[in-house]
Amino acid sequence: MDLLKERIKEDMKAAMKSGDKARLGVIRMILAAIKQVEVDERIELSDDRVISVLDKMLKQRRESIKQFRDAERHDLADIEEAEILVIQDFLPQQLTDAEIDGMVAEAIAEVGAASLKDMGAVMALLKPKMQGKADMAVVSARIKAHFIA
Repeated sequence: MDLLKERIKEDMKAAMKSGDKARLGVIRMILAAIKQVEVDERIELSDDRVISVLDKMLKQRRESIKQFRDAERHDLADIEEAEILVIQDFLPQQLTDAEIDGMVAEAIAEVGAASLKDMGAVMALLKPKMQGKADMAVVSARIKAHFIA
């Protein structure tokens, strides 16, 4: 069994013992999402695949927060934000803005990107390096800003 999934299960046990119902609920959601992918694809997920599942969960919550805020449902947005904090506990250290900018500039140079038309190639190069470490929507915006500036 991979280390990340094992760590998530250990955290679930700790949340049960401490009576942290909110954290326990989010961890159970995470394990259910991982199990769903494993059942659908009939495989045992590696740490990299677990990170991509967690990344997808983060993206869904960020989109929900935006919709809830637009609908003036701050109570629901707050719940989603709390879930994000728990999910992020299992992801690698997040990249700083400076690190993201540096990696974007490096990728643009490596691909030889000259315009927004080359954005797909830049994203393809960056996604595996940044998966779970940065919000890819932010990375996308940084790439666009590089060409527009």
